[in-house]
Amino acid sequence: MTVEYSRDGDIASIELQRPDKRNALNTEMCRQILDGIERAPEDGVRVVVISGVGSVFCAGADLGGDRFAADFIPTHTRMLRAICAAPIPVIAALGGPAIGGGCQLALAADLRIVVPEAYFEVPSTKIGIPVDPWTMRRAAALGGGGIARGLLLGGQRITGEQAFACGLANRLGDPAEGKLWAQSVAERAPLALRHAKAVLNDDASDREPTDRLRELADAAWASEDLREGYQAFREKRVPRFRGV
Repeated sequence: MTVEYSRDGDIASIELQRPDKRNALNTEMCRQILDGIERAPEDGVRVVVISGVGSVFCAGADLGGDRFAADFIPTHTRMLRAICAAPIPVIAALGGPAIGGGCQLALAADLRIVVPEAYFEVPSTKIGIPVDPWTMRRAAALGGGGIARGLLLGGQRITGEQAFACGLANRLGDPAEGKLWAQSVAERAPLALRHAKAVLNDDASDREPTDRLRELADAAWASEDLREGYQAFREKRVPRFRGV
């Protein structure tokens, strides 16, 4: 197992356990996270904490593995939507960087606690991958439009302290402190928490993209630039993008 689900009283922990790959996600890990998120309410727990073993919370998709497998993106998307739709609060406890798909995982959570040396980064444009509208809207809803633009257009790393200052992170602290925070949240009224989560997530992040946005995404996915970006990543060189 590369993801461990465990329970301690009212708290369920979902821990990414692939430190040798910086907790990079593959399809099976996404399925295991999804299973844990769906299992937690059935187990009667009140809060879920997602964390990662080692110095990196999650380095995103495993580009050396099945990143372009047919079932990775839909499975990853279902995982993110399940976190948002879960009837109980989900806390992402970042003991290190959240990059690409790992940043999306952190954004999907309801609350984020981060160590100061952690950072958020979405390096998709370095490879040529179009980011889905949900990620962009979610980042803007949580951290503000300026932070979202810096993250997604400017290629900026948002440090843990910057994230806390703008609201992208709710607290500074390590995963152990995240579990203590989860215990405090678990003591609150569950029906009121469910309502609050549903209202806060009703922010239009999930609205369907327009035909124009789909066309732009399809063009990027079918581009020579994407193939060049992926090849350059594998060869550890700077890509030569041509806009085709």
